Amino acid sequence: MEEYIVGRNAVREALRSGRPIQRLLVTTEKGQGSLKEIIALAKDKGIEVRRVPESQLQACAHGNVHQGVAAMVATVHFALLDDVLAQAKGTPLLILTDGVEDPHNMGAIIRTAECVGATAVLIPKRHNAPINATVAKTSAGAVEFIPLVQVGNVTQTIKELQKQGFWVMGAHMEGDRTMYEADMTVPTVLVVGNEGKGLSRLTKESCDFLVTIPMAGRLNSLNASVAAALLMYEAQRQRQA
Repeated sequence: MEEYIVGRNAVREALRSGRPIQRLLVTTEKGQGSLKEIIALAKDKGIEVRRVPESQLQACAHGNVHQGVAAMVATVHFALLDDVLAQAKGTPLLILTDGVEDPHNMGAIIRTAECVGATAVLIPKRHNAPINATVAKTSAGAVEFIPLVQVGNVTQTIKELQKQGFWVMGAHMEGDRTMYEADMTVPTVLVVGNEGKGLSRLTKESCDFLVTIPMAGRLNSLNASVAAALLMYEAQRQRQA
């Protein structure tokens, strides 16, 4: 099945990463600014650049802002968890999504995970946003660099990682400790739950502990990707301290 990466940042990073691209679709072969750079990169790699009408790009983008360019690619490559852990450097930090259904949140989580140097993002096969064009664009190309691992049952994955020495912390607004009290300097799995429902009951019960972000305002919760970002950067802060 054909899949498209749209948006200039996402397409440029896909080209730079060496991901197989079958064809580049643009609204103009001349291009300006970053689009000109993208077209040049594609031609240097021997990739066909085809000029298409605006309507075709809109169809490929499925409602996303395409910025005049789309890359026809194969579906995203998922890494194997054993391979990722074998190649990991330093203390591993894994991000596990549990029912994150909004592709914009998924893309933002992947982008932050890449920025903080997380080891991988673990994505269950069911009840999570598919890794599609929206996720790729929102991640600003991060899907090309950080390993994405597709897993089955969330609780079974947690148990397997615990056996390997990981401490599993679930993000929850009623956690038993704040993010400043949680020790994230050890091999850690951060579990991020659904935008509305949060972590599932079985997932909460499987975690070693639940961690919360201190709130000083009137609201008691944050957007899933924002909460994940704060926790990931706290892990980075602790590890650099």
